[in-house]
Amino acid sequence: METQHPPFRSGFVSIIGRPNVGKSTLLNRILGQKIAITTDKPQTTRNRILGIHNLPTGQILFLDTPGIHRGKGKLNRYMVDQAISACSDVDAILFLVEATDRVGGGDDFILEILGKGQVPVVLVINKIDLVPKPELLALIDSYSQRFSFHAIIPASGLTGNGVERVLDTILPMLPEGPRYYPEDMVTDLPERFIAAEMIREQILKQTREEIPYGVAVTVERFSEEPEKNLVVIQAVILVERDTHKGILLGKQGSRIRSLGKAARLEIERFLGTRVFLELFVKVQKNWTQSARMLKELGYE
Repeated sequence: METQHPPFRSGFVSIIGRPNVGKSTLLNRILGQKIAITTDKPQTTRNRILGIHNLPTGQILFLDTPGIHRGKGKLNRYMVDQAISACSDVDAILFLVEATDRVGGGDDFILEILGKGQVPVVLVINKIDLVPKPELLALIDSYSQRFSFHAIIPASGLTGNGVERVLDTILPMLPEGPRYYPEDMVTDLPERFIAAEMIREQILKQTREEIPYGVAVTVERFSEEPEKNLVVIQAVILVERDTHKGILLGKQGSRIRSLGKAARLEIERFLGTRVFLELFVKVQKNWTQSARMLKELGYE
């Protein structure tokens, strides 16, 4: 008697939520590899990022999105548009919230957007390692009264608790379909994009106040030298003000050296090779409000 194999399923799943709820941490945990930068600052993610998770019976294509908020300014509106547009033309949505937060206006704003679509939504309550069970049960009850979710799953992107259940829930929701990408791919992003993001991540981690939000990174040279087991990267950090340039450089170049070293180690870990990283800082006044500059930097 011939054995019946389960059908192969594939499809797109958007990961959405307010800023800083752990979307990128969850994606990295699912993939078992870091492709999305993570910090404790809101609006760390600026672009939609594709993460490819391969299973024996399926391929789940996750879209990590910027946090949905009531954005002001051209760059913030771009980020919110990226996230909201990712709620359509997908097969399922993971809506992430924090176990440590009460249901608020930001969540209701997102639920209002989700209610206008026809895509099934799985609620993932993240960071469950930070709250006692009674509080978690009350939060589940509160959300279940607000929206008809396909499922509600407590999880922790940091520890991995509940992540397998997320995958087990998502896969049957996807249509039967082909493997869109080779099994050894985890993202379709160019390596130079990820390198630029890892540089920006260190800026977010090592600077404060408004500086990280007025920074963009462009990689102007990314050349491989296989005979030396080396990748040479030259990147430009754009800032909006002269004072920001001074802060990024630091006293006698101490800050830029610290940023460069930390970013280089992350890039080396990702690429699996030695990296020579050279950073330059350039002032481009008010670039976050310039339609031309945003377009040049890929924020359009």
